[in-house]
Amino acid sequence: MNTPPPTPSGYSRRSHEIAPFHVMSLLARANALEQAGHDVIHLEIGEPDFTTADPVIRAGQAALAAGHTRYTAARGLPALREAIAGFYRDRYHLAIDPERILVTPGGSGALLLASSLLVDPGKHWLLADPGYPCNRHFLRLVEGAAQLVPVGPEDSYQLTPQLIEQRWNSNSVGALVASPANPTGTTLDAEQLAALSASLKARGGHLVVDEIYHGLTYGFDAPSVLQVDDEAFVLNSFSKYFGMTGWRLGWLVAPPQAVPELEKLAQNLYISAPSMAQHAALACFEPETIAIFEQRREQFRQRRDYLLPALRGLGFRIDVEPQGAFYLYCDVSAFTDDAQAFCAHFLETEHVAFTPGLDFGHYRANQHVRIAYTQDVARLQEAVMRIGRGLESWQRK
Repeated sequence: MNTPPPTPSGYSRRSHEIAPFHVMSLLARANALEQAGHDVIHLEIGEPDFTTADPVIRAGQAALAAGHTRYTAARGLPALREAIAGFYRDRYHLAIDPERILVTPGGSGALLLASSLLVDPGKHWLLADPGYPCNRHFLRLVEGAAQLVPVGPEDSYQLTPQLIEQRWNSNSVGALVASPANPTGTTLDAEQLAALSASLKARGGHLVVDEIYHGLTYGFDAPSVLQVDDEAFVLNSFSKYFGMTGWRLGWLVAPPQAVPELEKLAQNLYISAPSMAQHAALACFEPETIAIFEQRREQFRQRRDYLLPALRGLGFRIDVEPQGAFYLYCDVSAFTDDAQAFCAHFLETEHVAFTPGLDFGHYRANQHVRIAYTQDVARLQEAVMRIGRGLESWQRK
């Protein structure tokens, strides 16, 4: 019997095999440059520059003052689950039973529940490459795996039924797709979601859809997979459209028969989501708060509409216009085949931070960078000026 070699310091193999966020070392260097007095433009982290909306802050303060600091039920506050169900009714015209909704510690908590429920050791989900890195890392955590499927502009960086047919094998148990996707900002329409659902059901697989960037689409509202497949699992979060990143709150919508098992997992994995955050999140669904979110959505659209042509004008190749989220996934092969060195150059010389493609998978990762438009247009204009100057010094190297 072949015994795997020991891991460093005797720690678990799963820990050793989960890669770090490469962008975090870049962020640490950016912060060090700021502390040294440099003006760094942060386009690397997937966090909106807006603070939490005032009505949500006030609701959180009121919750603290009222003593709402104790555990809640594992599935979350009934009032919040009902409010989320109301959001599905108002935005998607869907009647979702609040009993199917589990409130989680961030979207990550929802992913932890779904992967723990659906993936046995040695089994895998199909995931698009490039994609959000934590998705594959959570699968490794539960002793499953990610079957990364290379996708490009020809597929709008999304899985298709044809790709599922090509890549499905005896260890496949489902697929995870994101719409809008990180890092590409592309979306899936209702017809595409229905086709993916049919393809997976024909193989006895589960469809899990990351809808964390819903609300941040430009010129249209993205459809929810629940409009075409009531048995799909949906991950969502209060971090992006609702602007509550540090509050650590998300949710999972699951088929009714899965809820008892998911509740049991929640009880054991984290007991409950933060109670103060849940009470604060109730304010997210008030009309005055939605109006704030919609104003911010329009600002993100303006940023995208400025930055996309500006970067293309500098020679960055962006073959598919992002329809949502707040990222541009840029092909930089005209300049380099070492995206990490490329990012380091702009940080050190021009103090503009963006993310190398290596964080998002393997397929052509060294020829791509992700640039987040999480700064206002004036800062983006300054960033473009600096990037143009940095390209000149890069090409002289």
